[in-house]
Amino acid sequence: MAAVVNKLSFRPMTPADIDAVVALEQAAFSMPWSRDSFESELELNPLATYVVMEADGKFAGYAGMWIVIDEAHIMNVAVGAAWRGHGCGKALMRRMIELAAAAGAEKMTLEVRRSNQVARRLYAGCGFIEGGFRPGYYTDNGEDALLLWLEDLRG
Repeated sequence: MAAVVNKLSFRPMTPADIDAVVALEQAAFSMPWSRDSFESELELNPLATYVVMEADGKFAGYAGMWIVIDEAHIMNVAVGAAWRGHGCGKALMRRMIELAAAAGAEKMTLEVRRSNQVARRLYAGCGFIEGGFRPGYYTDNGEDALLLWLEDLRG
């Protein structure tokens, strides 16, 4: 684990980041997105906003969302293992909230595995509340997804 994070920075994801993003995606998730999915998001989806987080100049994570009218939907969030437990996930989510609000979104939503207590604590710490669930959402094991909402991005 990285001992201390001195500086976090955020920038738009580019095609040059996809190798690192896919590697993190495969390490972090049981159902990782493919390289083609990320390429399509960056090149073809005008609703998509993807951000890379760097900690002390090194790739540390990424997040992506779609912004549709007044609503932002978080698609992916991942922080590298070396950077977990240092507030990086919360900083990354705060950046996504800022970007969504700046783009005119008033609320934000996401799905999270019912069993993912670490992510649920992160989202709760950012103000998200449970607003329902999607039964059997995750096809790898049939687990439910909790629907979380942040109702006021400006507050």
